[in-house]
Amino acid sequence: MKKTDFSNLKAMYINCTLKKSPSESHTSKLMDVSKQIMQKENVTVEEIRLVDHNVASGVYPDMTEHGWEKDEWPELFKKIIDADILIMGTPIWLGEKSSVAQKLIERLYAMSGMTNEKGQYLFYGKVGGTIITGNEDGVKHCAMGILYAMQHIGYSIPPQADAGWIGEVGPGPSYGDTEWKGEKLDTPVGLQSDFTNRNTTFMTYNLMHLAKMLKEQGGYPSYGNSREDWDNGAKWNFDNPEYR
Repeated sequence: MKKTDFSNLKAMYINCTLKKSPSESHTSKLMDVSKQIMQKENVTVEEIRLVDHNVASGVYPDMTEHGWEKDEWPELFKKIIDADILIMGTPIWLGEKSSVAQKLIERLYAMSGMTNEKGQYLFYGKVGGTIITGNEDGVKHCAMGILYAMQHIGYSIPPQADAGWIGEVGPGPSYGDTEWKGEKLDTPVGLQSDFTNRNTTFMTYNLMHLAKMLKEQGGYPSYGNSREDWDNGAKWNFDNPEYR
């Protein structure tokens, strides 16, 4: 089997934990599994813990223009849009993605009206996925909302674009924990889960494969999907039912 060269790709991992650095993040530990695969494939990788940055709430590109004193989002976004792949990581709280993850989605949405050099929405040609950790059910529910939001603003979602780990129902150790209630555990929690390890690996490679294909063909053709062309009168094969 011929090995694929992914070395021209960049991936951005954004950890939406509620914990500021250097506090331990279980979500970061699972993200590390995916990151290490990409690094071994010579992908340029960066991780941001969003809560470490002064990112304002809102749905505009720069919230300092809308009453906020500070907003680091415009600078962070330069790194995000420069990456070919975006992976959102989040813990589960009360069955939902974290409030930080929701803020990230809202700030990405703020940029979604911008266009690229083809007149398409800005995120066309970029690839998205998600990694989720928690102690009770909710991985698929959180992934459903996150991946819908990402594709809605223009990210491309490959097959098996989510991975996660959840413990038993109720309080218990979290992913990567080495002790619980003061007692050492024989092995770090979750690291031996074949289901999680397989899904994380498949997700990572599918993200790289789709990103490579899109990058090599220059993203999507603009025929039929350019906002700029539509505004300039191009309607391609659209036939307004009002005039039939």
